Amino acid sequence: MASYVVAGASRGIGLEFVAQLARKPENVVFALARNPDGSKDLQALSSKSNVHILKADITDPKGLQARLVAADAVAKVTGGSLDVLINNGAIQGNFFWLTIDEYPTPEDLVDDFRKVFDTNVLGTILPTNAFLPLLRKGQVKKVLSLSSGLADPASVLMVGNKYGAAYGITKVGVEMANIKYATKYKEEGFTFLTISPGIVKTDMNAPPEKPEYLERLQEAAMQFAKFAPPTFTGPIETSESVSKMLSVLDNVTPEDSGKFLSHHGDRNWL
Repeated sequence: MASYVVAGASRGIGLEFVAQLARKPENVVFALARNPDGSKDLQALSSKSNVHILKADITDPKGLQARLVAADAVAKVTGGSLDVLINNGAIQGNFFWLTIDEYPTPEDLVDDFRKVFDTNVLGTILPTNAFLPLLRKGQVKKVLSLSSGLADPASVLMVGNKYGAAYGITKVGVEMANIKYATKYKEEGFTFLTISPGIVKTDMNAPPEKPEYLERLQEAAMQFAKFAPPTFTGPIETSESVSKMLSVLDNVTPEDSGKFLSHHGDRNWL
């Protein structure tokens, strides 16, 4: 039996992680969501005997008790251990298609960066800290945290992408957080992996409504197209992305702890 916690499981990639993991009856899957009642798709998955839905806000520093309750609920089912934690929560912010110096006001910049940081960085660290005691007692000891190719400095410089400042900067923070965990728990057999899901057909990646933002999306797409491998044909379905990420997760070992890989298992982000 392998046990999994998926943090940020109400929709999109997180929901697909729950669905695919639950297909194996030997898996026990715990889905964390801030408002699980608001996700009909997640509620539908709860009919499976190996899926457990837990209510917890992964980003709220004051929500420590809720995360501890969630961890306790997992422990009661698994006997006190956890094999794999998947950190999926993420937001792009309200000004994704502006450059870092185009925010309407300094207050807008500060507010946007703080909100994105809370979800993308603290939304990875807080669940990891809450479930570490269980992970340390598990057999697999893997933590998978989702990031983005937009957090790879070399790639951003190469393609010349200047948008998504708050998103890209905070996703770099996710990678560094995982490196810190990997360094501390190197001798305990842990594998902390940061992974990019690729460009996926999700609500977060839907085209912007404003015409001027749509022009910037087209600009960015042309930039990436210049460096895309021949195999890249456009955004992929969540099912394909998650299937590939789970394959990478299955194959990594403690020797890979602290790495940042793509859904292909390499540094090809597309």
